[in-house]
Amino acid sequence: MLSELEAALGYVYQDKELIRNALSHTSYANEMFKDALRSYERLEFLGDSILGFVTAEYLYRTFPTKLEGELTKIRAELVCEKNLAEVARQIHLGDYLLLGNGEEQGGGRDRASILCDVMEALIAAAYIDGGFAAAKSIITRLILPKLATVVNTHDYKTELQELVQRKREQILSYELIGEQGPDHCKEFSVRVLLNGDEVGRGIGTSKKRAEQAAAAQAIHKIFESG
Repeated sequence: MLSELEAALGYVYQDKELIRNALSHTSYANEMFKDALRSYERLEFLGDSILGFVTAEYLYRTFPTKLEGELTKIRAELVCEKNLAEVARQIHLGDYLLLGNGEEQGGGRDRASILCDVMEALIAAAYIDGGFAAAKSIITRLILPKLATVVNTHDYKTELQELVQRKREQILSYELIGEQGPDHCKEFSVRVLLNGDEVGRGIGTSKKRAEQAAAAQAIHKIFESG
């Protein structure tokens, strides 16, 4: 069962105890082990800092002309509880939570605060298990594509087009790779290709938003590699 969650995260944990720790609510740790230290809280503390750093670096590179105040505001919106909980729901994280009886009965599997904390704990667990690159890969895969929904006035597609046109014979294309949810609340997944190679993926409530998110990720990757 954990293998499905690992596939959604894009990372396979070598130490399975770490991922179980990241999924354990305090109520579960107290009921099962009488030990709050076996909950996700310490990992969440670490994951919050890792997420903040990776996001800050990403925004610093993506927006070279924005001032500190603007970057701080965008980062706060990007990693807010609502966004992290949305990401958690996309990967059905609630199905994997380890909860005590009271929290289970109280609807803890879909509580935004818990989902947000566990996302951060999973990031920290990946960092401990596989290093900074492992943690960053989860953030890049699942959280950074949300940028287009935070800064939806920025035209990443045009910026990406201008960026790749600095070299001749560059072919940029977008491909719809999935959609899910009911018609009134559908979510689209798009990837952007440069000369046939994938350079970014994005998720959005419309194809246009998903394309913008994919373009934003592609810009980051291009800056990072160059």
